[in-house]
Amino acid sequence: TRVYGRDRVRFMESLVGGGGAELKPGQGTLTLLRGGGGGIVDDLIVTNALEDHGGGGSNAGCADKDLAILRGKAAELGGGGGDVHLEVSDNALLALRGGGGPTWACRGGGPVLQAGLSDDLAKLSFMNSITTTVFGVPDCRVTRCGGGGEDGVEMGGGAGRAVELAERLLGDPEGGGGGLAARDSLRLEAGLCLGGGGIDETTTPVEAGLLWTLGGGGPRLPGGWAEGQGSPTWGGGPAAPMAGEGVEAASPRWGGGVPTSPGTVTSGCPSPSGGGGIAMGYVEAAHSRAGTAGGGEVRKKQHPALVTKMPFVPTQYYMAK
Repeated sequence: TRVYGRDRVRFMESLVGGGGAELKPGQGTLTLLRGGGGGIVDDLIVTNALEDHGGGGSNAGCADKDLAILRGKAAELGGGGGDVHLEVSDNALLALRGGGGPTWACRGGGPVLQAGLSDDLAKLSFMNSITTTVFGVPDCRVTRCGGGGEDGVEMGGGAGRAVELAERLLGDPEGGGGGLAARDSLRLEAGLCLGGGGIDETTTPVEAGLLWTLGGGGPRLPGGWAEGQGSPTWGGGPAAPMAGEGVEAASPRWGGGVPTSPGTVTSGCPSPSGGGGIAMGYVEAAHSRAGTAGGGEVRKKQHPALVTKMPFVPTQYYMAK
């Protein structure tokens, strides 16, 4: 969604915080679309695309409800004399992830894309973007971001040529296809919440440990919340919990020595990079300190686990020199 008008930054700040006031041209940031009760409707990336407009990308499953909120706020602002209007783009999105960490621009997946660009990919830092032609497909917005904790890019362009571009990328011997399961395991290893699972309209940014996404201009949090009250945590062990299964932190049976603090797993899987099972979930803040012994229910069996800091696997985002 493109946002035009002299009040476009004020419009976005009223909805999400981190809506563009502090972003340089071409720079983006992860932020949260908030509901009326302070919960999280969606997590999205907002970009200061050009001097005359900003942009926001919704998760596909949330696009309709996100757009309804945006249009409602735009009408409200316009009714008060504000200048803002929206343009919804019929774009496709392709993500290209790389191995090799900070040097990915020079090896691994990097050359797959660089071969189709006139711009130097090595000069594009994390969370920055350019509009360019990719393998002959014009007006593609190439953003350097890593939804799985690795270096990578996302390309938004004309939906009519998305298949052509995907086939060109997959045709390179250095490239290969990846599915949602791979994306999800990388996302969890990087300690990133899953929209609709780890974060939803019943979850506040404080609970989710995402207060940093709001900047200084976001809507106020509901009264009574304090930093760390109900922070996300995880139970990791030899088995992999699944969403909806139980978590116990500091239970006597796990050696914690204090009463059980029940919680719920929001996502879990085997860790391909780190080994063993990892999971993200919620327990009471008093029992969320790293190093707390606990346990998790995995397919109706109890397994020991340990609360730890995230990410589980160090992230490898690319910062241009």
